[in-house]
Amino acid sequence: MDRRLIPAFAISPLRELARIENEINKFLKEFVPQEVTTEVVAWKPRVDVYEKDNSIIIEAEVPGAKKEDIEVKVKDNAVVIRGEVKKEEEKKEENYYRSERFYGKFERVIPLPADVKVEDAKAEYQDGVVKLTLPKATSEKEVKIEVK
Repeated sequence: MDRRLIPAFAISPLRELARIENEINKFLKEFVPQEVTTEVVAWKPRVDVYEKDNSIIIEAEVPGAKKEDIEVKVKDNAVVIRGEVKKEEEKKEENYYRSERFYGKFERVIPLPADVKVEDAKAEYQDGVVKLTLPKATSEKEVKIEVK
């Protein structure tokens, strides 16, 4: 069989998968809102995003953060959670072999799955979790217009 007749992706499926992944990444960078920052971000909080009682709920894990070190913004139909966890105490007399605690600056941009009422948004912080409640904006699908 002549190799010239075989499609390129059949010869190297892994190369084709890498090309598709690059195309998807380009698309996401172009259409998913991302905040540009010059600060070095050490880690990204893990989040849960779900709907409950006509609201979008976002729960972000930020263990060790203080409430005053957390900033939450809604911008361009996305939520931006950023802040810093500071390592308060340094034990100089101990010889550490491993330290797996997260500290440093963090940031996470979460695209919103629906329009929300930003003015009614609420944020709570408890036990290392930031919980945002963002009421969904209601848009009437059917509007009755009076005929005069």
